[in-house]
Amino acid sequence: MKKSDKKTDNAIREALTRVCEQALEHVVDFQWITHTVNYNSFPGSLSVVCVFETDEGLALAISRGDDDMLRGLIQDQLSASGIQISDIRQRVRFDTEEACLRNNSGRWGERLRQH
Repeated sequence: MKKSDKKTDNAIREALTRVCEQALEHVVDFQWITHTVNYNSFPGSLSVVCVFETDEGLALAISRGDDDMLRGLIQDQLSASGIQISDIRQRVRFDTEEACLRNNSGRWGERLRQH
């Protein structure tokens, strides 16, 4: 990883950490957030995954509009870090611990490669 890529990755992680802290306080069933990226095609390769505990919890969050709130918060925090993402709806996905356990035996590395 080039030095500039490492700086960008650190900025992404810091921005998503701020999102995670707020989501843990305000979004029921939210658990954690992560990202994957290929810096050879950044920012188009950036994928952010918000993880909820259960499928039911995720469905509730979507029905309450928390998915849109999280996308907005992610976009705001990335923008504040100097990272501009124009297609945030395509860059942010939602998943659950329950689905990973059911479909990937809890192996998140395998599951994230599918996103």
